[in-house]
Amino acid sequence: MKKLIQLYVSWFKMGLFTFGGGYAMLPMIQKEVIEKYHWATEDEVMDYYAIGQCTSGVIAVNTSTFIGYYQAGIPGAIAATLGVVTPSIIIISIIAGLITNFSSLAIVQHALNGIRVAVCMLMINAVLKLGKGNIKNKIGFLIFAVALIFAMFTKVSTVLLVIGAGIAGVVFSRIGWLKKND
Repeated sequence: MKKLIQLYVSWFKMGLFTFGGGYAMLPMIQKEVIEKYHWATEDEVMDYYAIGQCTSGVIAVNTSTFIGYYQAGIPGAIAATLGVVTPSIIIISIIAGLITNFSSLAIVQHALNGIRVAVCMLMINAVLKLGKGNIKNKIGFLIFAVALIFAMFTKVSTVLLVIGAGIAGVVFSRIGWLKKND
């Protein structure tokens, strides 16, 4: 029961204090899941994010579900998922009741613009940290660069990018350009 409460509370905090969706949540996931509770390694979190990106639904919800399940089975998946969505449900309910009264105020517009800038900074920081830990060689950097170019300059689905990167990893390992521990 203690583990379920930890999962719920931890994911509740991440859901409460993260603006901008799943990618903006990466720094908090790193602190809570990897560093504080050791529920997953950095590589496992990257795997969960990749799977979460390929499956339908919100990345943050999918990731919380995967990690909760990994820690405590179906009850853990439920606890983590409820934890991450509860703050959004509460906040959206409050905002929906107030939005028509305050949305036109300049201070509200400026506050939201500031929050968006901070979220972009958090996302860039998370990408840099995860990149340092996961791009381990020239082939990894090549796969990253190609995926980045396709993501930025084409309308290729992120699902196809993840699948393509996986296939590239398998192909490069088969031809001997990647070692097992690379």
